[in-house]
Amino acid sequence: MLGLVLGVVVASGDVVQADGKVHVTYWEKWTGFENDALQQVVARFNASQERIKVTVFATSQIDRKTIIATAGGDPPDIAGLWQNNVRTFADAGALLPLEDFIRRDGETPEQWLKRYYPVYARMCQHAGRVYGVISTPAVVALHWNKAHFREAGLDPERPPRTLEELDDLSRRLTRTDAATGELRRVGFLPQEPGWFGWAFPLWFGGQLLTDGKISLGSDPAVERSFAWVAGVTRELGSARLQRFVSGYGPSGSAEAAFMQGKVAMVLQGVWYHNHIRQYQPGLEYGVASWPQVAGGPEEFTVATADVLVIPRGARNPMAAWEFMRYMAQANLAAATAEELRGAEELCYLQQKNSPLREWSPYFAESHPHPYIGLFRELSALEGVTAEPAIGVWQEYNREIGNALERTRLLQVEPAEALAYAQARVAASWARYRRSLERHGQLEALEDIR
Repeated sequence: MLGLVLGVVVASGDVVQADGKVHVTYWEKWTGFENDALQQVVARFNASQERIKVTVFATSQIDRKTIIATAGGDPPDIAGLWQNNVRTFADAGALLPLEDFIRRDGETPEQWLKRYYPVYARMCQHAGRVYGVISTPAVVALHWNKAHFREAGLDPERPPRTLEELDDLSRRLTRTDAATGELRRVGFLPQEPGWFGWAFPLWFGGQLLTDGKISLGSDPAVERSFAWVAGVTRELGSARLQRFVSGYGPSGSAEAAFMQGKVAMVLQGVWYHNHIRQYQPGLEYGVASWPQVAGGPEEFTVATADVLVIPRGARNPMAAWEFMRYMAQANLAAATAEELRGAEELCYLQQKNSPLREWSPYFAESHPHPYIGLFRELSALEGVTAEPAIGVWQEYNREIGNALERTRLLQVEPAEALAYAQARVAASWARYRRSLERHGQLEALEDIR
């Protein structure tokens, strides 16, 4: 409170404190090495100029706490959200649009967004407005254990290229106990790690929204994707599989299935190299794009990102924008790690791909992730997709997950699970559209595949 009493509001609207600086409060979800990396980047920004001091506060449940703080009129100046929060916050009027800042810097929003690969540019927008800046992106790819491939007599340098090959290799990689018949290793499990089930319908060529209507329960390709998941359970045996999955821990731990050698292939993001380096150093693994499904996109992968936003009501929006602009840039001439700046420095330290189209020589050639070039290629694919840009997505995703779990456990047939989820989501979708219509936002609603 003392800082606010001593503060002076300047022409920009920001508050200058007694030390002559604008103090920017930044809430971020990261802990551990990710927080350490961010603190290093923030310290470099603070040292690069004398007007602004950014302070990072590690914040759990950041989406909930940010929306509550914003509603209460006391938000942080910057919040580091997940990309799927952007449309929900924007629909609630909880975010400050960024177009005026961008134009003040001499660019149009279109010019500004061209710095990113299209999939990341879309994550910054909702309903025709720009609300966010990418802090770190991620792409999901198939990871496989090369030692397991050799043991099974398979080429360790050739991942599956089609769904049929994935299923075949999974069978050949699966191992059981000779005495008890219990599973000891499975080649591939759709539910491991369980984060990307929403993308399976799209992977199979289906759609989640068609002509403005929820199509979860009416698209045959969606049902095929669920049937495939159920088929894996039937083949391995439901009870036996349940006993098997109870024997390993959560994905981001040393007890994870892939880390323990319980699963030979897994869909994971660019962040997974850090987990492998931490929990299984020396593990020989490969990375490839998702196998192609007959009837699905020729190229397919999933992207996501962490996004910086300015909550509506932030005390220091101009200073917040200065830092966010710094994080949307890079020193493209960097030839050493010390010369990295902004987006590249953070992504390098967190060992992730950059969201920017252009990479510096050092970032591209000396990145600590051995497969970083592949993740760059995947970011540029026409078939790269992200979570749909609709305000009810969290509820929609939850219903997809529930339906997939009931299907996987063979509690109901795919059609029944999907019909139930369809009815629940359709009701929420109708309410959402009515709300947008009342606020004059319906025409700007972005369609999703």
